[in-house]
Amino acid sequence: MTDYSKVERLALCDLFDQVGPDQPTLCAGWTTHDLAVHLYVREADPLAGPGIMIPALADTTERRMAQAKAKYSFTEIVDKVRTGPPTFSIYSFPGLGHNLNTTEYLVHHEDVRRAVPDFTVRELPAEQQQGLWKQLRLAAKSMTRKAPSGLVLRLPDGTESVAKKPTERGSVTMTGEPVELVLFCFGRQPVAQVKLDGDSELIERLRNTSFGV
Repeated sequence: MTDYSKVERLALCDLFDQVGPDQPTLCAGWTTHDLAVHLYVREADPLAGPGIMIPALADTTERRMAQAKAKYSFTEIVDKVRTGPPTFSIYSFPGLGHNLNTTEYLVHHEDVRRAVPDFTVRELPAEQQQGLWKQLRLAAKSMTRKAPSGLVLRLPDGTESVAKKPTERGSVTMTGEPVELVLFCFGRQPVAQVKLDGDSELIERLRNTSFGV
């Protein structure tokens, strides 16, 4: 089975090389340089990692990112990301790194690709799409807990998974390829190519809900 976390890592680093350090991304306020630094400290700096998930420690993460950005050039940072996590990192553990990075690198790759108005949608291998769907089904309940109503995820072939049970307001059904559902649930609603069915007010609120990371 192909390790798509590595495929996306290498593809993103190649894209970094192509576009340079100053291109916009879908991560608010971050250039490609900032995003590359984020990926580096996430895997290689144990002092910076916790603040990515714990708001109370975010200042430490920002400080460590600034230090890394000042210490290394953009090219050096990209090369470090391309090489992969150091041996002491939890991301280097067999299996664990794959599980933690499969959607991480996919989403951040699209953060660069889709930050331009004329972006194109990639056709991903069926195996990769299936893997994304499997991971999304496991994580969707926690990722979409802020949804203003119930939420059903549906693939184009009709396969469904309930991300959030219906509330008194009802439910919205979101249809799309796994990668597009992942992007929506990771907070990239404006660029996710999905179809939303349900009450129009709920759909509008869903499009503006803070999801994912």
